[in-house]
Amino acid sequence: MNQIDMDLNEDRNYLPTPGAVGLGQESSRGKRKLTSKFCLENLPNALMLAYQSFGVVYGDLSTSPLYVYRSIFDGKLQNHQNSDAVFGAFSLIFWTLTLIPLLKYVFMLLSADDNGEGGTFALYSLLCRHAKFSLLPNQQAADEELLAYKYGPSGQSSTSLAFKRFLEKHKKLRTLLLFVVLLGAGMVIGDGVITPAISVLSSVSGLEAAGTNLSEVLLIACIILVGLFALQHVGTQKVGFLFAPIVILWLISIFSIGLYNTIHWNPKIVLALSPHYIIKFFSQTGIDGWISLGGVLLSITGTEAMFADLGHFSAFSIRIAFAFVVYPCLVVQYMGQAAFLSKNISSIPNGFYDSVPDGVFWPVLIIASLAAIVASQAIISATFSIVKQCHALGCFPRVKVVHTSKHIRGQIYIPEINWILMILTLGIAIGFQDITTIGNAYGLACMSVMFITTFLMALVMVFVWQRSIVLAAAFLLFFWFIEGAYLLAAFTKVPQGGWVSLVLSFIFMFIMFVWHYGTRKKYNFDLYNKVPMRWILGLGPSLGIVRVPGIGLVYSELATGVPAIFSHFVTNLPAFHNVLVFVCVKSVPVPYVSPEERFLIGRIGPRPYRMYRCIVRYGYKDLQKDDENFENLLIQSVAEFIQMEAVEPQFSSPDAASYDGRMAVISSRTIQSSSTLIVSETEDFGSISSIPSSKSLTLQSLRSAYGDENPPIRRRQVRFQVPHNPRMDPAVREELLDLIQAKEAGVAYILGHSYVKARRSSSFLKKFVIDIGYSFLRKNCRGPAVALHIPHISLIEVGMIYHV
Repeated sequence: MNQIDMDLNEDRNYLPTPGAVGLGQESSRGKRKLTSKFCLENLPNALMLAYQSFGVVYGDLSTSPLYVYRSIFDGKLQNHQNSDAVFGAFSLIFWTLTLIPLLKYVFMLLSADDNGEGGTFALYSLLCRHAKFSLLPNQQAADEELLAYKYGPSGQSSTSLAFKRFLEKHKKLRTLLLFVVLLGAGMVIGDGVITPAISVLSSVSGLEAAGTNLSEVLLIACIILVGLFALQHVGTQKVGFLFAPIVILWLISIFSIGLYNTIHWNPKIVLALSPHYIIKFFSQTGIDGWISLGGVLLSITGTEAMFADLGHFSAFSIRIAFAFVVYPCLVVQYMGQAAFLSKNISSIPNGFYDSVPDGVFWPVLIIASLAAIVASQAIISATFSIVKQCHALGCFPRVKVVHTSKHIRGQIYIPEINWILMILTLGIAIGFQDITTIGNAYGLACMSVMFITTFLMALVMVFVWQRSIVLAAAFLLFFWFIEGAYLLAAFTKVPQGGWVSLVLSFIFMFIMFVWHYGTRKKYNFDLYNKVPMRWILGLGPSLGIVRVPGIGLVYSELATGVPAIFSHFVTNLPAFHNVLVFVCVKSVPVPYVSPEERFLIGRIGPRPYRMYRCIVRYGYKDLQKDDENFENLLIQSVAEFIQMEAVEPQFSSPDAASYDGRMAVISSRTIQSSSTLIVSETEDFGSISSIPSSKSLTLQSLRSAYGDENPPIRRRQVRFQVPHNPRMDPAVREELLDLIQAKEAGVAYILGHSYVKARRSSSFLKKFVIDIGYSFLRKNCRGPAVALHIPHISLIEVGMIYHV
């Protein structure tokens, strides 16, 4: 691998070239209708996904009855332990479960999915597609033609349009919006640390009553935590199948116990379904009752996982599971436990287990312990989803993402995040050793995420669903009034452990914001220091150097223009490849990009220059595979573009200003159906597939050395030929022959190895963020060559220093 160093300053200001325009497909945005979120799905498949969701999504929510009443009556509310207070507490729990998980999430928020994906970043990506809220200026007009880009009515009211323009105009407001989204994402990741600790500690805490000392209990909890995180690599589907029976058995158990206690102890508890008892509760308890809301909100912890884990399942399956199973079981259990406690006030500190009939105590204890362990799975899966979305949208360092299911695209596993979560969770469990303290942090994190989600949902109602601002404001104020009361109560617990969630969320938010800030500065540097077309045209078709056989794939983040690394390469090396393709691999704010829309192909400079551009587009949930067929698809796409260029009048303009930016969507279906090139395939055995037909003696010797070390593997060798067509333009035939000969000579990958530094005139804060924070993250994340699956033996790195 070669490396060349370069030092550029941000003192040249070249205006961006015109944006790319997609010519390969017709715009159908105006014809699209609002997608129905309640569409009829395949019922057997929906029921199977609903079954799996019990083991992944609902473990946390369904185990809340273990500690909710104890948390409510802890602290100052101990002075109000009477039957009226118990009735009021149950009424609060019932209406909290009804208004937030059932009404807000199941019936409203699940309809705001981004083509099947959920979470705070899914809402943010929806907003970025319908308004110019993104701070990274790498979007093109062709991106808006993607099938998954927009849905909903095309028109906007004058009020919402004015509001949209106001937000787009002020960069500080867009930065504030991103800050809020990152805070919500940081809270979700923080939940991924806190939830396993409190769930496992609560599940083994019963051993203390049996005489086991604290150190042994803690050791058992740590062993369980390590086993839980070690199990994640098998995938959400297998974990769901393994854990789902436990949660279903647990839900049946708590439903039966709740129904028995309601009938046996106090059937009048049914009257507490009336909100009248909430008013009565606060009139008797006053400020102490408001503080106790920090315990009530624990009854809905885990609700955000329904939305964040949406990509692992479907909205229909999650609605079925919650509305018909989870919600009735929880309501009956809380009702039965309240009926028991209203007649047994002294049992409040251990209300759940005391309410269990003696004959089934030990089986329920075992099931409860298993269910509490399963409760961690929901937020772990949600954490993987949110990190993948953050990474794809340029807000998280590069990490390895493994798709664990061939059938469900959203089921993923991220090894680095998994082990970081495990270490932090073990640290919290060992450091605090107290369920109440961890619970205070847990409630604050969960309610903060819900509060932020409500705000983003209101924006989606205005800009995506095209609802009136008045309706969105009514939604916002209604749920913010409810959630704000809980959030303020949770903030009173900050000194008693609530600070943990704040510290964790701000750490993760800082990492994401620093990465996004550094990425944006680096992109802007490339944008304003790209090579001007007049300089390239002045060099002539040979670019002033010797053009040798082969294809050079120059990777850059720029979607338009020629990156600065190219000029440095040309001025420092005596030769360059015959055919040059500037490749930009970028993420667009949609969950998935179909293979038919993935490639954008264009030309840079006149035809004799043999310079092309290829933009490879991925959605934020797409897996960028190590595709051995990428080179062949690229060659076929360029060949198809050359043929299209000869017949399309849009590409025949001789104007020099149009030598960059002319792009066309090359569909894989078009490639398969066209006869531009004749493709022949043969099977061969070898150990290196990245240089299948290199004529370089050096590369051949390296290939031979690697072949001695690695066993032969079967690989497919693809050769191209130009069909005999008398009507083909001679210039087109010549260009296609040059392309095929270059492919036969070998392919080299040229990548910029960047060092980003703040300028000397920058402020101390900017120097700290760029020189320390961003540099540290870049050095300790996956390299771009690894993330792009570039074969190491064919890689040439061009070193650059970015002064931003």
